[in-house]
Amino acid sequence: MASDVRETPFVKQLAANDRPTRDKALSSLRIYLLSNHAFTSLELLKLWKGLFFSMWHSDRPIPQQRLAVSLSQLLLPLPISLFLLFLSSFWITISREWTSIDVLRMDKFLRLVRHYVNTSFVYLRAHTWGLELVGQFLQLIEEIPLNVRSTKIPDGLRYHVMDVWVEELWKVDAEDGGSQGCPVDRLMGPVKSLRDDGLTKTVRNRARETLADERLVLIGNELGWGGHDEVVGTEDSSEIYDNDSEEEWSGLVD
Repeated sequence: MASDVRETPFVKQLAANDRPTRDKALSSLRIYLLSNHAFTSLELLKLWKGLFFSMWHSDRPIPQQRLAVSLSQLLLPLPISLFLLFLSSFWITISREWTSIDVLRMDKFLRLVRHYVNTSFVYLRAHTWGLELVGQFLQLIEEIPLNVRSTKIPDGLRYHVMDVWVEELWKVDAEDGGSQGCPVDRLMGPVKSLRDDGLTKTVRNRARETLADERLVLIGNELGWGGHDEVVGTEDSSEIYDNDSEEEWSGLVD
């Protein structure tokens, strides 16, 4: 990463430990995103390079938590086209930088990813789980963090997204009692694809564990989950937890 991005006043303001400075920077960013400017993918990727480093430099637990929440909530007022483009830029940036995140900084980026998963579901719910929007969102997820075949996506990122996927969906659905018919079966599609076609047995097994989460039956009321039958995949179940496999879980950092 170029040092000029890390040292810009905007990045330093977002990462500041004093809340008024952070809030002022976030307010300016919200105004910028809601302007009539026609953002390009390249512009948003440059912006996300700066946002990534604002989280990188945030060095106290409470400011880190608040910054993660604030960055994720940037999604909520965006029109659909910008929501998808901004979210895509986030996932591209996170997947590109994942292996550069050291152990001491990993927790705050895990938290940031969790908040982005949660807020994405909040956005979909606010748009009544619209068929076209959900489809566009899932296409984005399948192209980047839960991509089945790409070796450029770190497995550590795949694992974490699957780890938080059901929990955050359950939280968002529970907030309104499942009254808006969350399409849980469809939203689990990317995980099903990893279960069936993931490149490694570890990835496929983690997907199976995600699909076996008992909270899935509580989501979405009449449009809910089909139960544990969904865990059945293309591999012999006797091989799911084969201790003799050469593939081993090696932690969150790919």
